[in-house]
Amino acid sequence: MRHSAYIFDAYGTLFDVHAAVRRHAADIGPEGQLLSEIWRAKQLEYSWVRTLMGAYVDFWQLTEQALDFAFLKVPSADPAMRSKLLDAYWRLDCYPEVPAVLRGLKDNGARLAILSNGSPAMLEAAVRSAGLDLIVDEIFSVDSVRRFKTDQSVYDLVASSWRLYPDAISFQSSNRWDIAGATRFGCRTVWINRSGQPDEYKDLPPALILPSLEGLLVHG
Repeated sequence: MRHSAYIFDAYGTLFDVHAAVRRHAADIGPEGQLLSEIWRAKQLEYSWVRTLMGAYVDFWQLTEQALDFAFLKVPSADPAMRSKLLDAYWRLDCYPEVPAVLRGLKDNGARLAILSNGSPAMLEAAVRSAGLDLIVDEIFSVDSVRRFKTDQSVYDLVASSWRLYPDAISFQSSNRWDIAGATRFGCRTVWINRSGQPDEYKDLPPALILPSLEGLLVHG
């Protein structure tokens, strides 16, 4: 392998953040996609604001708060679905290519880890539900530094724990802002641009842009 460690963001990269709402789409109604998009946007916004304020609460609390806001913005969605949606978030679907790509990288000698804003309990549940627990070597949660991405201390979790220089790490994320943060730290970065978003943060470019994780087995 070209890099000794392959580190993956979790939500949006390995796990489909919209799977929870999609699972209950019939009960939520026609504005389910809007509800899901607001839920995700607020979840991330709250993480950035909390880090800037130095007022950390774990990602599960932010996930709950963001869903509550989404219900207020989308009154056609029944708030009685709250508990079902939150339960589904613990068991998000992984993207179809994920298990095979991770196995392929591991078979080629790479160490694999997840580095995520998620709380340890959230991440362990998602990894176990997707059957990735025997493939991933370690799960790193921001909970240990009590700051969210893109704070540079988050990316240092892997480098310090595994005693690696940043440029020995290949970091994969579907979030362009996350890629900017890891690039700033010194990692080799791969932007998994699943939804064909325009580029931004031009001064902090990824080494590679792929539409899914499958290209990692070709490009390394």
